[in-house]
Amino acid sequence: MAGSLQDQLLKAGVVDSKKARKIKQDKRKQAKQMPKGQVTENQAAVAAEAARKAKVEKDRALNRQREQEQAEKALLAQMRQIVEAHRISRAGGEAPYQFTDGKKIKKLHVTAEQVDQLSRGQIAVARLGESYELIPRNIAEKIRERHAETLVSLQERATNRKGSGTESAAEEDPYADYPIPDDLMW
Repeated sequence: MAGSLQDQLLKAGVVDSKKARKIKQDKRKQAKQMPKGQVTENQAAVAAEAARKAKVEKDRALNRQREQEQAEKALLAQMRQIVEAHRISRAGGEAPYQFTDGKKIKKLHVTAEQVDQLSRGQIAVARLGESYELIPRNIAEKIRERHAETLVSLQERATNRKGSGTESAAEEDPYADYPIPDDLMW
């Protein structure tokens, strides 16, 4: 089956050579009359399919971005709810407690007992919108697992196990014999 369809039709006798030449000339004239910028039906279909695929991919990416934003909003709402449900009241607090939030130093007024608990790592400071709240350590650990940016300040507890290095540091401390005054605030 070598040759074009036109050659095969000529050999079979379905069309004569004059008619075949006329069809070929008409086809050439039609191609020349078509402006250069104009596309054929096949090219238009291919371009339309490519545009449709590009739009589908763009829509998928946009949907993924929206889903991520919604998941982030849901997580922040969940953190807000946890902090509001477990916050510790700072009523009557006159002792200042300073901590860092990013590169800024912030100050909360808390009770003397809360200052002690904060320094020992029993309670932590969490960000709630533009304000800060005190929360228990176990809640702070849950928040740290889910969304660490909400947790602002949580002191790590020092362990007194043998060989941990805290005992040797205490033995080498040259100021161990000098007591720290009670009214000293950091």
